[in-house]
Amino acid sequence: MSHTLKDQKKLLLRVKRIKGQTESLEKALESGTECLKVLQQVAAVRGAINGLMNELLEGHIREHLMSESATPEDRENDLEDIVAVIRAYMK
Repeated sequence: MSHTLKDQKKLLLRVKRIKGQTESLEKALESGTECLKVLQQVAAVRGAINGLMNELLEGHIREHLMSESATPEDRENDLEDIVAVIRAYMK
């Protein structure tokens, strides 16, 4: 079973919290909230997204790269995929 399915409830709760944060951010922008408060909300959203990314990455690494059933070739391919995702995320 995939780590995203095992942890689905926890991951979906994180996503729902992020959704709430982004909706709050949208409302703040629409209502003309002071820019410092908007910046703080953006920082909170970014932190929440980073936390989700970290959790997903850790689960993926543990399940795929650390799997005893994975061949060296599977691990190499998966590692390249993870590096590509991290590079895209870091841009």
